[in-house]
Amino acid sequence: MPEPFALFDLDGAAPLRSEPTKAPFELRVVADSTDRVSWLRARANGVTATDAAKLSSRDSIDAAIEAKFSGRRTASLYTEHGRTREPVIAAWAAREHGMTASSLLFHAEFDRRHLATPDGYRVIGAAPELCEIKTTTRPWRGVPRHYLRQVWWQQYVLGAERTLVVWEQHDQFVPIGPPKSVWVERDDNQIAILVRLADELLAQLTAARAQRARSDRSYYRPGPLAEFVGS
Repeated sequence: MPEPFALFDLDGAAPLRSEPTKAPFELRVVADSTDRVSWLRARANGVTATDAAKLSSRDSIDAAIEAKFSGRRTASLYTEHGRTREPVIAAWAAREHGMTASSLLFHAEFDRRHLATPDGYRVIGAAPELCEIKTTTRPWRGVPRHYLRQVWWQQYVLGAERTLVVWEQHDQFVPIGPPKSVWVERDDNQIAILVRLADELLAQLTAARAQRARSDRSYYRPGPLAEFVGS
């Protein structure tokens, strides 16, 4: 009796490769900064870590709203230097701490308007540890307060417990020695303050946009020619 004919050699088949399991925060990607237009559009409709860095009190909300309306992102030789050096410093963070550079914009678990783009991260278990990169002309004795607010906001959005802040000092845009770094632990009390201020900012921003929309609609008044054509 002839042997049964096997259409496929199942025993010798290569095992199927499964996609690596993503951590929960990795499922909350909104945009990628490599797509500049989409990234800026998404940021305009929420509160980012850059916004949170400026939210020192309720008095800072008005300035944050005006910045949202203007849409301007100030550039200088210092910011350009930071952008140029960021990949180099990120490579140091990858080599020394296993950080992966990132250009992704994430939203918080319970509010899609709360946004953050960390410079990098690594995943420990299912939780991220973040990386934030800075350049400075001055030696740091500690992380400046406005950068701490940025870091705490990112930790809140991504659900991280700590962040590696890496900075490189320079003199006239020439780096002075290797980067330095320090771990910043999550501070839920400070995060609660930032979330409250961010929600106030969003509420006032929504009201201000509605008011401007009404003003724009009432600006146009049909003139005599329009009235004649319509008669």
